[in-house]
Amino acid sequence: MLAGELVALPYEIFVGLRYLRAKRRNRTISLNTFVSVAGITLGVAALIGAVGIMTGFLEDIQSKILGTTAHIIVQERMKEHMSDYDRLTERIQTVPEVVAATPFVFRQVLLTSQSGVQGIILRGIDPKREATVTDLAKNITAGRLLDLLTPVKAMQAPNDAPHGEPRAVERPGIILGKELALKLGVGVGDTITVVSPTGPISAMGMVPKMRTFAVVGLCSSGMYNYDSSLAYIEIGEAQRLFNLGASVTGIEVKVADVFRAGDIASQIEQELGFSHAARDWMQTNRNTFSSLKLQKTIMFLLLILITIVASFNIVSTLTMIVTEKQKEIAILKTMGATKRSIRRIFMLNGLIIGVAGTAVGIPLGYAFLWLVQTFWTFDQTVYEISTIPVHVLAEDVLLVAGSAILISFLATIYPANQAAKLEPVAALRYE
Repeated sequence: MLAGELVALPYEIFVGLRYLRAKRRNRTISLNTFVSVAGITLGVAALIGAVGIMTGFLEDIQSKILGTTAHIIVQERMKEHMSDYDRLTERIQTVPEVVAATPFVFRQVLLTSQSGVQGIILRGIDPKREATVTDLAKNITAGRLLDLLTPVKAMQAPNDAPHGEPRAVERPGIILGKELALKLGVGVGDTITVVSPTGPISAMGMVPKMRTFAVVGLCSSGMYNYDSSLAYIEIGEAQRLFNLGASVTGIEVKVADVFRAGDIASQIEQELGFSHAARDWMQTNRNTFSSLKLQKTIMFLLLILITIVASFNIVSTLTMIVTEKQKEIAILKTMGATKRSIRRIFMLNGLIIGVAGTAVGIPLGYAFLWLVQTFWTFDQTVYEISTIPVHVLAEDVLLVAGSAILISFLATIYPANQAAKLEPVAALRYE
């Protein structure tokens, strides 16, 4: 029986292709076949384009986040500060796949300048080791990361100088995000005041602690939220400003494989014990990546509707073929064709339309993405990107192709069953 089916298969394909090219009595069938293929083609191309752009944006944001923040953050579970961090850093670096680790201080402060006030996140870092963990050194657009180690000589403001006579004083350095510097109206060489809410306690309550810093650099990560709310100072200056003594907020860790950061974080917790918690970058930015993945999924589901609409053309095309070819179907049945063979003829028709549309739609989608990336440019000073990021994953292409072919196949079920149910006597009665 199996051998007979294999022999019959070329015959079924031949009949199916002949039906799709039917021109003798009804040219509408050929036109509908073309429209069906075109609909599948446009649906697949739109899906490839949308998924490629969404994946590109997702990976672009991921690279910018990983360029600014560490892959893993290690902190104390029960304490706000971490002491003996040098020994802990050495232990963390012994964990397999850990590339580098460095301590940091993390606090919310208020920055004031002559033209603005802004609440920000101030990070105290080790300038010599920070470049081994994040891309901060690469993101600096003015100045250098190591400039944080050298105090800057600046003229004291007349209001702060004794007897109103300004004099040269040394100010510790600070690096600001590009957008933050614009908000405060400052640049390299200017001075700003850092106001910490945790200061000495007096009879009037806690008095904010203030210190003046000199801007020694500007950085740009490409993420507005980071560039408008982050500033960096040397870790020793941060410890003195926040009265931390020999303590830090936590330890930043860089790993070899960012997608195994969760597993490596678990190994770090095992190495340090329950008193320390390690959070990977996916946990820290869960809301951002969950939102982007949800948008990608919704976009895929919305655009798959194009393919579903195109599948209605397949139903109408095959239904018209069944209606026109009732005599031929009846003759095939009288010659011994089974219901299964008749059903297979029309299902093969739908698959041919789906495969043809998919085969043309995939390169068309790639061509669309190439045009978008090549000719659609932006002002980088406004949008932070010069071109739309694009990346098409092989699994996405397989998902799109499989969905289009599956929808095309499902569209053949009704007309194929109608053809298989056709009775030869009823079809040939008036012939």
